[in-house]
Amino acid sequence: MKRIFMCIAAMAAFAGPAGAMPDVVVPETNTSSSPFMRVYGPAQPPYGFVRFCERNPDACRARHIEDIRFQPTPERLSELDEVNRWVNHAIAPATDMEIYGVSEFWTFPVDRGDCEDYALLKQKILIQRGWPKSSLLLTVVRDEKGEGHAVLTARTSQGDFVLDNKIDDVRLWNASGYYFLMRQSYLDPRVWVSLDVNDRTAPDAIAGVQDGR
Repeated sequence: MKRIFMCIAAMAAFAGPAGAMPDVVVPETNTSSSPFMRVYGPAQPPYGFVRFCERNPDACRARHIEDIRFQPTPERLSELDEVNRWVNHAIAPATDMEIYGVSEFWTFPVDRGDCEDYALLKQKILIQRGWPKSSLLLTVVRDEKGEGHAVLTARTSQGDFVLDNKIDDVRLWNASGYYFLMRQSYLDPRVWVSLDVNDRTAPDAIAGVQDGR
């Protein structure tokens, strides 16, 4: 089945209900040889995520978090691939407008969903399988077409891996071909941090936000 991906409306990442993606030119990818993402400061959470948390407070509640990267076994890393492939084939792609009649609605999908819904379901399943919540971070990128897209990042001691509804293979973030904009903070799932080196809306160093967090 040919997959269709339309996540532009859902990725009004830096704005409120009436906002939109900033009209700026950015590089095609974040150039980095490091397997670990770098954080540049705080970011405003996507509006759809904020509303999702209002409806699902337990899914957004901060848990006990240790300031250390998860050290996965080979079996755990294989689990990322298994869950990514299963969700990609279990959920049919559809826009929020097609499903709910609105342009922006983040939720756990049942049988259809768009990019952020895939990411939410993968996060939920992996947490149920024993992965720490602080290692599974919703992430917003610009894809190969320069369009807004959401993926799930697995933050591990071996690098930051991307689970993507566009591809079944799990890849390191710097091998994805995407430009990374923002993701959840591992310290608090309700807080988002900037991954964009061009984002200078906040100082580089702030309390609780450092490189790789």
